[in-house]
Amino acid sequence: MPLAKTKERSAPSPSGASYDGDFYTWTQEQGVLLRAGRLDAVDRENIAEEIESLGRNEFDKLVSFYAFIMLHMLKWEHQPNLRSRSWAISIDRNRDHAAGVLEGNPGLKPRLDEAAKLAYRRARRDAVAETGLRKATFAESCPFTLDEVLTRPYDFE
Repeated sequence: MPLAKTKERSAPSPSGASYDGDFYTWTQEQGVLLRAGRLDAVDRENIAEEIESLGRNEFDKLVSFYAFIMLHMLKWEHQPNLRSRSWAISIDRNRDHAAGVLEGNPGLKPRLDEAAKLAYRRARRDAVAETGLRKATFAESCPFTLDEVLTRPYDFE
């Protein structure tokens, strides 16, 4: 299924596959057309939308990794008696994943504050669900700086 749809339905490709009806075949045929230089035959609008959505997916991945980090930081702060090695490992693992997204997508750097804000909203919601603590227990805005999210040590002995 396509990631996003344009307002106009696309015309079928040479085999009859359309963006809306057979996304996989459509992608393969559009790739062939692009490589062959047949720009007059490509589905420009839907290709452009798909390319843009790939970029949005990279931003969403970064937000998700930040949210996992923040979730475990919140749990670490508010449930000290339940601290575990798995929380520390999760923080480290997701820091590595976030760093990988940024290494591959340096254009995301101007959006780090936005990503952190969205991530905290998710982390707070998930912390309430996972801990059973009241929502008011967790600060409305992120209590951690981005530097803390990315570098504060969490060691479990």
